[in-house]
This record gives sequence, structure tokens and C-alpha cells, in this order.
Amino acid sequence: MKHIKFNPFKYLFLIFLCLTLSACSGGLNAGLEAYQSPDGRYAFLYPTGWTRVKVDGGPEIIYHDLINSNETLSLVISDVNKEVQLEQLGSPSEVGQTLIDKVIAPEGSGREVKLINTNKREASNHIFYDLEYELNLNEKARHELATVVIDRGTLYTFAVGTNEERWNKVDGMFSNVIESFNFLI
Repeated sequence: MKHIKFNPFKYLFLIFLCLTLSACSGGLNAGLEAYQSPDGRYAFLYPTGWTRVKVDGGPEIIYHDLINSNETLSLVISDVNKEVQLEQLGSPSEVGQTLIDKVIAPEGSGREVKLINTNKREASNHIFYDLEYELNLNEKARHELATVVIDRGTLYTFAVGTNEERWNKVDGMFSNVIESFNFLI
């Protein structure tokens, strides 16, 4: 049997390495908290420290940052025909443009919106359309991400955004928030 000699420097290095790796393990979800719907149907992550607010006649869910109050997250839930699949509504670009034309910046709203990027992804047996756009209203620039998905005759539009000045600081976290939306049942 071979005898292994104890080396305190290697031992200290291994402890340092383990501590460093565990400090980094927060990874993609660091700074995010979990939300699950009361019926257990869907869940998502939202930034730590954000507060939920209720708006009569508004989105199902709204969160906003207390410090940067223009940073918001919303979930709009709409009924659609139970037979309709997301891809039947059009491509990601077409659905993104429809969302802009009918919801974000309808004619007469004074808002200018530019669809920057679209992506189709599949997760948990659902098709998601991820959208990125810039919004200008009264010379105030805003950057938003959204995902659109259909589940059992319900259209979910989940969005998060901030002003353009803060975008570069939060874009990675906001991408993680958007991609976190999922169905549990």
C-alpha cells in the first residue's frame, strides 16, 4: 500500500479552489428570486429586491425595481383558441411586429418601436418566441425583452425592460429572466 504524504500547500490550494468555485456557483441565477403562480402552472425568476404591484385592468403580474422605478417586468395573459399553436400566428418576427402594432405602439400612441432581434426556442415541450426591441416615447429610450408562448389555449407575454442608459448593465440578467419563464404542469 502506497503512503500519501500530506502537503499543507496543496491542501490550502484545494480549499481556496473549492471556495472560489462555490462563490461562482450562483452563476446565471445570481441576484434572482423565484416566482410560482398560485395554481402551480408556471414559474419565472425576477430580480432580487423588486416589488410586485397590482394595476387594475393591467397585466396579470407586474414587478418593478424600487431604486430604478423604470425597470419593470410584466406578464400579460390572454385567451386564444385551444387549437391554436404559436407557429400558426406567424414567425417570431411577424408575432413581434403584431405585438408592437397592436399592444406596444398602436397608431396614435406616440411611441416609436424598433424590433431588434427575434429568436425561436423550445423548452419543456413548448415553443417560445423571444423578442428584443427598442422603444422611444417623448425622446426617452427604453430597451425591452419579451417572450411569447401558448399553453392550453392561453397566450402568455412575459416582458422585462429598462431605460437605454442602464441596458448594458442589466441585459444579461434580463435575458436570464426571460428564459426562466416555464410551465410546471
